[in-house]
Amino acid sequence: MSADPEHWDEIYRQRTDSELSWSRADQGRSLKLLSRLAPPPASVLDVGGGRSGLAAALAAAGWSDITVLDLSSVALETADFPTSVARIVADVTAWEPERSVHAWHDRAVLHFMASDDERQAYARVAAAAVAPGGVAIIGTFGPDGPDRCSGLEVRRSSADEVAGLLGGGFAFEEAHEEFHHTPWGVSQQFTWAVLRRH
Repeated sequence: MSADPEHWDEIYRQRTDSELSWSRADQGRSLKLLSRLAPPPASVLDVGGGRSGLAAALAAAGWSDITVLDLSSVALETADFPTSVARIVADVTAWEPERSVHAWHDRAVLHFMASDDERQAYARVAAAAVAPGGVAIIGTFGPDGPDRCSGLEVRRSSADEVAGLLGGGFAFEEAHEEFHHTPWGVSQQFTWAVLRRH
C-alpha cells in the first residue's frame, strides 16, 4: 500500500538522498512555478515533501508560510529545512486541513495513489485545502513514465487526467512535460498540471 508509514519510514532510514529516485540538486520546475503563480507572501503546502530541498529553497527565496506534509515521520525528522517550516505527519488522503493555503504543491505523490478511491480522497483533500483563487501544482509520472517506484506499483497520468480528477472545483490552467533524471541517470517522464481553485 502507498499509505503504509512503515514502508516509507524504512526507505528514509535506509537510503541517503542520493539513493532516492526523486532527488534532484535543484528545485527546477517546482520553484519556477511557485515563483510565478504563488510568490511570497503566499502560503505553500508541499504534499509529500519529505526531506526534499524545496522547503529550504522557498524559505531562502522569501516565503515564510511553508508547510510540509508527509506520511513518513522519519523523513520530516531528518529533513534539513528551517524550524520555521511547519511539519505535518499524515496520510494526505485522510488528512483534514485546519486552514486553507494559496498553493498546493505535489511532486511525485499522486502517482502512488493507484486506486480510484485513493485518488478521489486526494482530490477531496486538495479541494478542502486550497483557498479560492489559489493553485494546485501537481507533478506526477506521465503516460510514458515508470510503472513502479520504491517497490510499489504506480498510476501514470496525463495532465487532462489530473484536471479531470480534481473536477469542477478547479479550472485547468497549464500543463508541462518534464524528464527527470534520477541520481543514477535514469530518465523518468513527468506530467505537470496547474489548476486554479474556483
